Amino acid sequence: MDIPGPDPRTDGGVGAIAAAGGLHHYQRWLHAQYGPVVRFQLPGADTAVSIADPVLLEATAHLDQRPERLFDFLTPLFEAGNLQVLPADEHTPWRRLLLSVLAGRPSHERHFARFTALTTALADQWAGKAGHEPVALQKDLTALALRMICAYALGGDDAAPDSVIDAFEVVLTEYLGRLYEVAGPDPGEERAERAAEALTHLRTAVDRIVAAHRSGGGADRSDLIGALVSAGERPARIRDTVMMSLLAAHHTTGVAISWTLHLLGDHPDVAERVADELDDVLGDRTAPAYADLRRLTQLDMVLKESMRLRPPGPYGARETDEAIDLGDYEIPAGATVFYPFWAIHMNPLHWPEPERFRPERFTPQEVAKRPRLAYVPFGFGPRGCEGAALATVEAQLVLAVLLKRFRFRPVPGHEVTPVERFVLWAADDIRMTVTPRRAR
Repeated sequence: MDIPGPDPRTDGGVGAIAAAGGLHHYQRWLHAQYGPVVRFQLPGADTAVSIADPVLLEATAHLDQRPERLFDFLTPLFEAGNLQVLPADEHTPWRRLLLSVLAGRPSHERHFARFTALTTALADQWAGKAGHEPVALQKDLTALALRMICAYALGGDDAAPDSVIDAFEVVLTEYLGRLYEVAGPDPGEERAERAAEALTHLRTAVDRIVAAHRSGGGADRSDLIGALVSAGERPARIRDTVMMSLLAAHHTTGVAISWTLHLLGDHPDVAERVADELDDVLGDRTAPAYADLRRLTQLDMVLKESMRLRPPGPYGARETDEAIDLGDYEIPAGATVFYPFWAIHMNPLHWPEPERFRPERFTPQEVAKRPRLAYVPFGFGPRGCEGAALATVEAQLVLAVLLKRFRFRPVPGHEVTPVERFVLWAADDIRMTVTPRRAR
């Protein structure tokens, strides 16, 4: 049976995606029109099939290759090969090594105090604005997330100096600008030259820390770099891995926290339940200990429901190396299999009233009723996000600190519109007023 989908267009599908308001909205429209499996045009892919049914997704969970053309824009960032599209024989041991660090509780605990200090500093800054001026959640929280991942990936108390953060933002702006063809205020050559200088600065900073590890020096220790050095990874691959960690971690974590606070601002009754839980668990303390996180069940459900409604990374893609039977359909070899995470999370068969914000969907009893792949904010399979556990710890900590101290309310008249910019971004930030709250 032929896979349903829209008629081909001469522009390769670009116009349809733009008319829908971005690829994330286009995917939701496609599946609403054509069902759980859709054939569509995707720039950079000859044959693309999107799957929004979590049961059918299981037949693709083994796929271990990403389409190279879709990630070409990142290639100049790397020296030893684009880490997003490594072949399976290289990717598998590299992934295993990363998981041994990023998913490990000992590493999370070692960095938790530093994460807490960075979060508390932002909360103190916001306290000065309370009742006077709105805060820009995305701007401030992605900056916080970048400082946290710099501290984690680079190590040391001074692992996120302004020069490193500024350099990374220059690099990120340039390469995402190329992806989305965004024209900056400066001529293209000047932007490219500045990005190249910033990239050199970042690589030099990583090299300095790698050298400290190799010499056995005690300064600037990093669990991530230490594991890569111990595994005998070559310097270029170590630099690439650190760059990939900074790229993947800070925007996704920052926007996940931002969307969560936005949703809680629209649902003050749920926010109050989370605040009451924080009072019960933390008492007079303004920040949780690492062991407290597992007791914050209301907060955990709220974060998960937020990432269902607003998945930070709205989609993923794999490539078939052989034909795959998918229910009544066959996906040919060499096709791009597209994972529309947002459409999957809005599938009404598994999420009744999908547009509603209902954290109780994530009680253990409700989770047990759904297919395994009905909720995939970090992807799945051998190319799923290696930093999922670390990102969750960071997000839970930041939310706990902020919701213990503040109430968040929307700014009247400020429209919050999701747009796809590598992550699910708000077009004009998410501006909210913060007011101090007192513990019960």
